[in-house]
Amino acid sequence: MSRPVGDSRSLPSRLVAIIESADPAIRDRSLESVCDAATADDLLADAAALESFRHRSQSLYHRVRALFFLAGIHRFHLPARLPAGGRVAALIPHVGYEHLLNRRFEEAIGTFLESQRIHGPSDAISSALAVAYRELGLQTLANQVRKSVRSLRGNQWMFRVGHPADHALRIRPELLVRNESG
Repeated sequence: MSRPVGDSRSLPSRLVAIIESADPAIRDRSLESVCDAATADDLLADAAALESFRHRSQSLYHRVRALFFLAGIHRFHLPARLPAGGRVAALIPHVGYEHLLNRRFEEAIGTFLESQRIHGPSDAISSALAVAYRELGLQTLANQVRKSVRSLRGNQWMFRVGHPADHALRIRPELLVRNESG
């Protein structure tokens, strides 16, 4: 029996269980090992559970892994299991596309998920979601690296530049002299 699409409360997600597991035999399973035998409804239910999980998780590792699982589901697994109707007429909402271009990935995901809820899953929406989830995962990691680099005392000099004169780099005086012969 499959769960209703978007109902992440009825049964625990297999993918959330993999992310949260302390047992390496479970935690180190690949996305393919779970998704290969799943139906489109199973994948949609797992995606809804992962979406809910990533919003409530306090762990950076869990959030990022959920984002990349979601990107993999929408890029590789769900489109292959959609009925033929999901492959024909589906449009990506322009406002979601604009959010992607402006690197507003959370807003883009919200727009694409709303379109999927209204019109049903499709190749186009899955493709857009895959891009948005992947980019949000990379952005999340980049933000964490930036935060880590800024928090180390030895790196603070890089972020104290408030005026160009404060910059540690200087131009050698001889380079400022104009060569009239050349």
